[in-house]
Amino acid sequence: MATLLTRPKLSAVDRCDRCGAAASVRAILPSGGELLFCGHHAREHGTKLRELSAELREG
Repeated sequence: MATLLTRPKLSAVDRCDRCGAAASVRAILPSGGELLFCGHHAREHGTKLRELSAELREG
């Protein structure tokens, strides 16, 4: 039986793991880990993250 994990919406305290700006995108990695990105860094790294089968969620 698979367990569905829900993650809370991003808030003002969530910060980009790359630069510290307000996070707007959550990248969920196949391993279950996650990275938070501002819009700029989500666009910069989005293609590579998708190649690695990461799920990108806004907000």
